Amino acid sequence: MKQFFLIFLISCSVYGQSEYPQDYFRHPLDITLVLAGTFGELRSTHFHGGLDIKTQQKEGLKVYAAAEGYISRIKISHFGYGKAIYITHPNGYTTVYGHLQKFSERLEAYIKQCQYDKESFEVEVFPHSEELLIQPDEVIAYSGNTGSSGGPHLHFEIRDNLERPMNPLLFGMEVKDSKPPYVSGVFAYPKDENATINGKNERVPLRLIPQKSGDYAVEEIKAYGNVGFGVISFDKQDLAPNNNGVSNIQTFFNGNKSLEIDFKRISFEETKHIKRLLDYEYFVSKKAKIQKLFIQKNNPLSIYKDVYDNGYVEIKDSTSSVYKVRIRDYNQNESWVVIPINGKLETIEKDSILDVSKKSFVSSDKATKLTSGNITVDFYPNTVYDDSYIDFKVSSDTLFLGDDNIAMQKNFYINYDLSNYKAEHQDKLYVARFYGNYWKPYYVSTSRKGNILTASSKALGTYALSTDMDPPTITPINFHDKKWISNYRYLKVKIDDKLTGISKYRATVNGKWILMEYDYKTDTLIHDFNDNIVKDTKNELKIIVTDNVGNSSTFEATFFRK
Repeated sequence: MKQFFLIFLISCSVYGQSEYPQDYFRHPLDITLVLAGTFGELRSTHFHGGLDIKTQQKEGLKVYAAAEGYISRIKISHFGYGKAIYITHPNGYTTVYGHLQKFSERLEAYIKQCQYDKESFEVEVFPHSEELLIQPDEVIAYSGNTGSSGGPHLHFEIRDNLERPMNPLLFGMEVKDSKPPYVSGVFAYPKDENATINGKNERVPLRLIPQKSGDYAVEEIKAYGNVGFGVISFDKQDLAPNNNGVSNIQTFFNGNKSLEIDFKRISFEETKHIKRLLDYEYFVSKKAKIQKLFIQKNNPLSIYKDVYDNGYVEIKDSTSSVYKVRIRDYNQNESWVVIPINGKLETIEKDSILDVSKKSFVSSDKATKLTSGNITVDFYPNTVYDDSYIDFKVSSDTLFLGDDNIAMQKNFYINYDLSNYKAEHQDKLYVARFYGNYWKPYYVSTSRKGNILTASSKALGTYALSTDMDPPTITPINFHDKKWISNYRYLKVKIDDKLTGISKYRATVNGKWILMEYDYKTDTLIHDFNDNIVKDTKNELKIIVTDNVGNSSTFEATFFRK
């Protein structure tokens, strides 16, 4: 241990001379680096914290430690990174490997012992610095598709000593990319009620004109007052068709720098505030991500620098101005957007003035309580980013909170008073949100204290009190009662719950707990007989599955093995 920390101190001294150590970390796979996702890429609820490395559409590729160190954390979860390994290195950085199929033999034995000790598939452990030492180029795992992965790939991160994810490409890893970013949309925004863009006091789409050079021109706009802009932009790399995120955006007004956005390092504390960078209303309605090139209040993101007047520009009457946007990928390929502006004071069109007379006011910095009948909705301070007006109506047990078009910093809370409901039904009640093409109810995490049923959410919309009386279903896949399965390595069972979803499950053989891996994407539980827990010829299997309101189902069967 003393030797490890001596190396740590020496490495910190050496690498302190360079901001990012080069040629220290190796590529974690032994195939060409092709990316499905880049660092800082815009996701629905967060910035992407690493690289998504393609694995040739298959699982089981060897995953190598990026450098020597020790395993400081192993986490297995149904969602998120699925099976993940964290390695702390002598230079102070930590690398993360997610969506793994399985671990190397010694790590697999280590974590399975932890799972059996805790009798849980989901575990999180923090080995001490000498417990699981890792050598250079050691195979630590095999690539997979576990957790919230949408397809086989390796999620790879490099974090600094404060656990802040950084762009791994800063450390010398190379990806083939000779293509400049492309732009699919440009928009202008008024800062306040005194600003106009083409006669309107609202977001205005601008006509984009691609140039032969690869840059973009925009049809001249008429504007007045303080105005901001936004872009929809992507980067494509040479070996993949994916729409990846860009690395850097700079804006200039009449030749002077107005703002820079640099996707170099993003902490977990701030990643949820991606909604402050994006135009949330446009994203929800159009499924496209406009990056706002100006900073509104309650924006804690650290990705901005060289900011003047929060990125807004002041347009005066009878003036001519030029606003430019430079968009770069990590390889310094760049595209420019040029917006000519004719300063002109115009009367605002009446249709663009928002009517809020029938809406409820929600304060951004004070608590707001909305009440009707047996339903209350609590917005605590700093729930919304801006003072907002929302729809609020109640009809019987259905709550209407308008459309999901206002970004939330934190959860708001929906409370149902169940005093007038029959006691025997109260335990099966839950709050559902209705959305989608078929207006399907989806379970919202619900808790109960006395006669108050509470659900929390970050999305406005339609909610209703619902009942789930149906227990989960349990169906064997590759066996049946009293079957011999001596030649089988795996025992497979399908579990499902149509309304509120699976909350927990437990499986035993002859009264002894067995590990069953749960894949929520296929609704399957799988036991590996190589765990060597099942040793008897005759075996009594028992599986209990419980949904999110407490309905339980029990499956029992006998199987035989030699």
